Amino acid sequence: MSVESTPMSGPMSGPVSQSMTPSLQRLSAGAVHATVAQLSRRISARFPQRRLVGVADELMQLVEDVEVRMAATRGRLSRVRMISRVAVALVVVATVAALALALRDIGRVDSSVTWLPLIESAINDLVFAAIAIYFLHTLPNRIERGQLLDLLHRLRSLAHIVDMHQLTKDPERLRDDFVTTPASPRLDLDRAGMEHYFGYCSELLSLIGKAAALCAEESRDPVVLDTVSTIERLTTALSGKIWQKISLLPS
Repeated sequence: MSVESTPMSGPMSGPVSQSMTPSLQRLSAGAVHATVAQLSRRISARFPQRRLVGVADELMQLVEDVEVRMAATRGRLSRVRMISRVAVALVVVATVAALALALRDIGRVDSSVTWLPLIESAINDLVFAAIAIYFLHTLPNRIERGQLLDLLHRLRSLAHIVDMHQLTKDPERLRDDFVTTPASPRLDLDRAGMEHYFGYCSELLSLIGKAAALCAEESRDPVVLDTVSTIERLTTALSGKIWQKISLLPS
């Protein structure tokens, strides 16, 4: 199978400028989008009537959604974090004031029996304050997690759609001794066409993994990172199945 690639400069082509260094430390959504767009054009040029073109276009839209939604979420999260910090400070001040009043009342009471309701009230104030602080502190992370998990769910579904597109394309059907049945799906690809089709499916799966990695660039949430790792393992496994099919294509 021919490999379509763009020329790259080697390590001896010249010193790397400092302005290029950040791009080597962070996955760029623009670069992923451009690669998906180029792949969509390649698929359209070779298989213009295939629905695989629509899958590439859907992936391109998902990468755009990741870029646009994350840019909007950053501004929203900064405001939510500021509000939550102010609310946490108010809760702490109110709790300290309530405890100070409770301690003052305890100091004025002589009977230990009368202390019990005051101590119970102080403990309740501490418990409710801790719950409120935890809720306010984790609120921005929960908002970010919800946005990213929605995008990751769509990427995982798209990976399975790519797998469905190549599922019925069996290399053994190109053998001379293969006998079809009335239930056999129609195959209108020759060996070269099937090889290119498999290659495009593998590239789509790889780019789905890269789109999921874009979500990991925006978050350190363990649930998000675990979901990204799951999608990367899924796309790698599905791509491995495709390359097994390519290796079984008749010479």
